[in-house]
Amino acid sequence: MECVIELNADVGEGGPDAEVVAHVHRVSIACGGHVGDAESMRATLLLAQTHGALAGAHPSYPDPANFGRKAMAAKPAELTRWIVQQTRALQAIADELEVRLFHVKPHGALYNRAATDRETGEAVIAAMRELEGLALVALAGSPLAGWAREAGIEVLEEAFADRRYLSSGALAPRSHPGAVIEEADEVRAQAQKIAAGLALETLDGGLLTLHADTLCLHGEGPRAAALARLLSEALRRA
Repeated sequence: MECVIELNADVGEGGPDAEVVAHVHRVSIACGGHVGDAESMRATLLLAQTHGALAGAHPSYPDPANFGRKAMAAKPAELTRWIVQQTRALQAIADELEVRLFHVKPHGALYNRAATDRETGEAVIAAMRELEGLALVALAGSPLAGWAREAGIEVLEEAFADRRYLSSGALAPRSHPGAVIEEADEVRAQAQKIAAGLALETLDGGLLTLHADTLCLHGEGPRAAALARLLSEALRRA
């Protein structure tokens, strides 16, 4: 089975970051929207530096009460401002530590809405233009990935090891039973299928083949460290 894909994790969200970062190639660091402050940003940047992981920003709707998982009504200019402000907050600390930022990955509801909604996607693209020199991590196969490339932005298409999909290519909403994959063996099997370009069974009964550059593992759950080790080993073997 041929496998050319990197492993990434969302960090700075209260999970076992020290154990997760050691096993991934790239990290997206929460920077104050859904969670995160100067202390957590500094700590996760230092972990990335120690382990040689590529660091990036993980901006979101500024809604800690809902962990950024509920879409907020906002004008495009406001969305752009939120993304830029959060990313620059992380950038300022990274500059102090002499850590380079490589990418921006929107979080939660902002990530999902931007993937298909043109107005939200254009707000994200406007932020990327203002930030300059950073890649955009976007849902694999999404319209946003195409729009951003057309705008001249480097794109990393992302798939998920621990989430179920719908036939449309969207992530199944967390409110749907089975949307989050709980069994470690199933997470590993999905990761290996994605890496090998094999079809996944979707939650609505279809088949979906994803072409991804990077594979995400959510880093905030209690099982995150064990899954990071498992997936790192599984992808190396593949």
